[in-house]
Parts: sequence; C-alpha cells; structure tokens
Amino acid sequence: MSVIPDTVTPDAGAVRAQVPAADQTLRILRHLAGRAAPVAASALARELGIPRSTVYHLLATLEEHGFVVHLAQERRWGLGTSAFELAGGYTRQEPLARVGRPLIAALADRIGESAHLAVMSGRDVLYIVEERAARRPALVTDVGVRLPAHLTATGRAMLAALPHAQVRALYPDAAAFTDRTGRGPRRPRELREALREVRAAGVATEDGEVTPGFRSVAAVVRDHADWPAAAVAITWEDERSVDPQNAVLGTARLMRLRLGYGSG
Repeated sequence: MSVIPDTVTPDAGAVRAQVPAADQTLRILRHLAGRAAPVAASALARELGIPRSTVYHLLATLEEHGFVVHLAQERRWGLGTSAFELAGGYTRQEPLARVGRPLIAALADRIGESAHLAVMSGRDVLYIVEERAARRPALVTDVGVRLPAHLTATGRAMLAALPHAQVRALYPDAAAFTDRTGRGPRRPRELREALREVRAAGVATEDGEVTPGFRSVAAVVRDHADWPAAAVAITWEDERSVDPQNAVLGTARLMRLRLGYGSG
C-alpha cells in the first residue's frame, strides 16, 4: 500500500520552469540592485543567460510600473522609484521603528528639541517615528506625514546617499520639484549642488523650506548595502541657539549598529 504525503516540496528547478517570466523578472531586479551603476540590457541578457528579446520585454513592463528606469542617453537601465519604495516598505516594518523609537526619544531629551525618523517613499519622505520635546511648538511632521524629500533635511540626507543615476531618475526635470515656502531647489542642477554640500558636510540642513522660522539638521542611516534605510533629524525654531549636529550623527551611527548594518 503506497502512502502519498499531504505536502510535497517541489524541486526548485521545476518551479522555475513553471513560471519563467517571474523568475527572470526577479533575477533582473536582483541583478540591478546589486550593481553600483545602471546596466545595459545586452549586459543583463549576457550575464543572466536570458534571451535579449525577453530582457527587453521584461524591462519594458518593469518600466511601465516604475520598477526600472531607462537612461536613454547612456542606453542603460537602473532601479526605479517603485523598487526603492518597495525596499522602503520593508525597512518601515517593526524592526526599524522599534529600534528607532527609544533612540529618537533620547535624542529629543538630550537636545531639548523635537526629533524624528523618516524613510524615503518615491520623491517624498515618510515620517515613522516622531518625538515632540516638552514645551516646544507643534510641527508639520508627524507619524504618517509625507513631505517633499528635496525640501527636508531627512530627504536630502538620504538623497545624498543614493547613486547619481537614481537621483536623476527621481528628479529628471523642473516639473519634479514642488514648493512650500518659496525656498529650496527648483531644478536638478540646484539639487545636485545641495547634495554635494550634504556629502561634504556629512549632514543635511534645511532652513525655512518646510515651515518658515524653523530649521532642521539630519543624518542618514545606511543599511548593510550602504543604501539609505532612514534618516534622523532634529527641528528647532530659528530664534533658539541649537547645535545638534554631533548628537544627530551619533544617533544615526548607533541606530545603524543596533539594526545590524555595521558600525560606520
């Protein structure tokens, strides 16, 4: 008498044969994610062993949904905003908020000003932890609030950690820029200059570009692949004398260590 088990573990090769398009799509995305720069479609076909015509069809579909971008002048392909947002969705899960919440609270207590933790979501930042300091004014930032990344200190800290091609894909022209107070970059060249200053200083700043009369400083939290997982920031009123740069940097480094991303 033979016994057929209730569950059968399928052979990985058999599963792959049943859904080749899904397998090839995921391999393309993983390959692009592991490269430091955009890749030519011919290189994808050669390195992954996928027919070139199939690669072009899959890339066209991925581009339609925002998971890849085509840099026409370079004839190369890179990850798009949907792929980055999907990665941000993972990092927004409980580990990041759980680790970040006590560190952000300690930062706010130490400086005496409101502190927050944000992640990228397309061209926005999304605030996932907010700690309001006692007797400090209310801010527009709160858990679940989105703000334009190019206007915020947290957004600039994370944008400065992205490859140049990724920033170009997010901000291809002046139409990609929104405005709140009449301040801040309004075209790609101005954003590139602002991000160069962030990389040189090691922190990002914002002065009245989100709310008049308030300033912020932020530092990026990089993940194990050196991509921006989040950013830590302090916001205060212009009239107050505050120097939170070292404290913000220290909190970002400590968060990276506690998340298991490394010590840098």
